[in-house]
Amino acid sequence: MATKRATTAAAMPVPTTPAASAPWNTLQDQLRGEVLLPSTPGFDAARALWNAMIDKRPAAIARCTGVADVLAALRFARERDIPLAVRAGGHNVAGTALRDDGLVLDLSRMKGIRVDPAARTVRLQPGILNGDLDHETQAFGLAVTSGIASTTGVSGLTLGGGIGWLMRAFGLTCDNLRTADVVTADGAFITASEEEHPDLFWALRGGGGNFGVVTSFTFALQPLGPTVLAGAIVFPASAAGEVLRFYRDYIEEAPDALGTIVLLRHAPESPWIPSEHWRKPVVAILACYAGNIAEGTEVLKPLKAFGSPIADIIQPKPYTLHQRMFDASAPPGLRYYWKSHYLSGLSDDAIDTLLARAWRTSSLRSYTVVARVGGAVSRVAESATAFAHRDAQHVLNINGVWTDPAEDAEHIEWTRDMFTVMEPFSTGGVYVNFLGNEGEERVRAAYGTNYDRLVEVKRRYDPDNVFNMNQNIVPG
Repeated sequence: MATKRATTAAAMPVPTTPAASAPWNTLQDQLRGEVLLPSTPGFDAARALWNAMIDKRPAAIARCTGVADVLAALRFARERDIPLAVRAGGHNVAGTALRDDGLVLDLSRMKGIRVDPAARTVRLQPGILNGDLDHETQAFGLAVTSGIASTTGVSGLTLGGGIGWLMRAFGLTCDNLRTADVVTADGAFITASEEEHPDLFWALRGGGGNFGVVTSFTFALQPLGPTVLAGAIVFPASAAGEVLRFYRDYIEEAPDALGTIVLLRHAPESPWIPSEHWRKPVVAILACYAGNIAEGTEVLKPLKAFGSPIADIIQPKPYTLHQRMFDASAPPGLRYYWKSHYLSGLSDDAIDTLLARAWRTSSLRSYTVVARVGGAVSRVAESATAFAHRDAQHVLNINGVWTDPAEDAEHIEWTRDMFTVMEPFSTGGVYVNFLGNEGEERVRAAYGTNYDRLVEVKRRYDPDNVFNMNQNIVPG
């Protein structure tokens, strides 16, 4: 009998986590959306993220269609101690939108959006991507700072701060946030603004997804487009030193309406680049003028007249088209490993150090960006929102990009090496939306001087750290 009992016990599956024994059909009965399990057709597609390096297997995915679904899924998980992750755009390099053996609150189907052209505001749900936002707002000649790729989710972009082409003119995405509807860890549904729950509203603007599930955002909009002066000027790598020194001095005098990014990469096989330069190292200056095209033409004259570029496609174009410029360089399904610094400036030493290693990668897909900050971003006090790094002049992001998992080690090594040699020129901070899984010290660096205040807000709204699948602020 003892042998028989042992055999029977061994044959029975023994739940090892709260999720393993959860009655998922009970959750499905409470939702308008779907509950996807590992046995559900389409589960693997539903757990796929933009970064193919992330391969996590949740116990279930709740595809929420509205606030009621979010409330029900959160309550279900909390009653059973099932760990949570929250997915909106799924574009984060660290892969925090998923977790193993937990429940994913998938907000990607919540894609409602409404522009009020008279009030110059837009209200949107968390499944909206930058391309969706731009499509709606540009119909009225309006815009808000919304990243540099159309596939990025507006939700995560905002909660981490939100850098983009328009930030020098209009501020970060979070600087334009006016209200947010939030489901908190205890199941409350509240609106955060300057007038209501101002402590939470402060934390949402740069503190990441630490404080609840944001189910709606309202932003102020600015007049822009639908046509802007934008594009790229590309130079061979042999001219990179003089190009970057010229650029450094030029941008110091440029108006806030000019947004720029330096891009160091191997030239793609694009029809607008002469074929003899394909796959060769190049430096590109990308620009977007957030103002009158005639004024922008004058502002950009010195840049367009400098040196001997191999291509110049800065011209009037739809803003929505310019917002897709990075899409081909960062499509979903590739392997991404990032390391990032804020830079206080571009000294000669910083430029020389950057250029000495920028093209040593063996992946033609890898690239480095240096985005100019300042302008309207720096005119907001570092304590006014949770985004503290208002004095940074540039954001450096080193992008290891490849396809073969067997090559992980070599591309990670290149990215880390670039990060290490550029560290002497760093402010010590890092943009939280560019942060990988790099440990508590780097998380503190991301939140900077506002970290202790963020801990206080975390204790108030999420004392049990229910929302911990993020660049986590531990309530203590």
